[in-house]
Amino acid sequence: MKASKDTSTAAIAIQGYEGSFHQVAARLFYGKTVQVIPCDTFQQVVKLAADKKTSDGGIMAIENSIAGSILPNYNLLQKSHLRITGEIYLQIRQNLLVNPGVKLEDIREVHSHTMAIQQCYGFLDQYNWKHVETEDTALSAKLLQQHKSKHIAAIASKLAAELYGLEVLAPNIHTLKNNYTRFLVLQPGDDEAIIEQADKASVNFHTDHSRGSLAKVLTKIADGGINLSKLQSFPIPGSEFNYSFHADMEFESVEQFDKVMNNIRPLTEQLKVYGTYKRGIWK
Repeated sequence: MKASKDTSTAAIAIQGYEGSFHQVAARLFYGKTVQVIPCDTFQQVVKLAADKKTSDGGIMAIENSIAGSILPNYNLLQKSHLRITGEIYLQIRQNLLVNPGVKLEDIREVHSHTMAIQQCYGFLDQYNWKHVETEDTALSAKLLQQHKSKHIAAIASKLAAELYGLEVLAPNIHTLKNNYTRFLVLQPGDDEAIIEQADKASVNFHTDHSRGSLAKVLTKIADGGINLSKLQSFPIPGSEFNYSFHADMEFESVEQFDKVMNNIRPLTEQLKVYGTYKRGIWK
């Protein structure tokens, strides 16, 4: 059943299992009582987020400060009819989780997603443990709890430890501390709720690809006093190396943004505004 519009009881589609960083992001945006609908893939997240009968929207990772843009997710967004209504910047903190009472000397294996393991090599290199790659950090924690193993540890979030009754044997074991993931908050495209104090927007456009056409658009954006915080190019399927562009723009008022959109629209062949929303705070 679809949850009520009270954001504290919203039902939000996320990629991964309960205890994943997507759920951490959902809690930061909606509150700790938010319900999550775990999905195996980002495609499923997009599908459920657009279905008002089953969810109140979705949350999807879109880029990471170390790994960069998640390009397939930009493509999913472009093909969808979803609207961006918010964003979350989450610092990814990896933790070594064990069943209660397990000590470092008991551990023989550590299980987690391959990226999480790679992020923790500085810590893991101290120990002669077998590294076992899994499909999800939170799933590793869930299976660890189910199997009650005394010789296996998992790398996952503190939320996963809380949900599955595990102990954090070693917190913050990731090597690079400045590791942030940006998540988008997605709603059905026909949901026209106004975002108060919106100061950021995401836009997709392409030009006629004549000489200087992109420069003209970027000049209009700059002349309008808007900060272009991201510009990502994508090949247009079926074209001869023509590209569309995803742009994130920061501004002082929606009126300022609307004026710039009106100024660049004649210079583009297609222009789509994914949404205007409140700029995220780095957590």
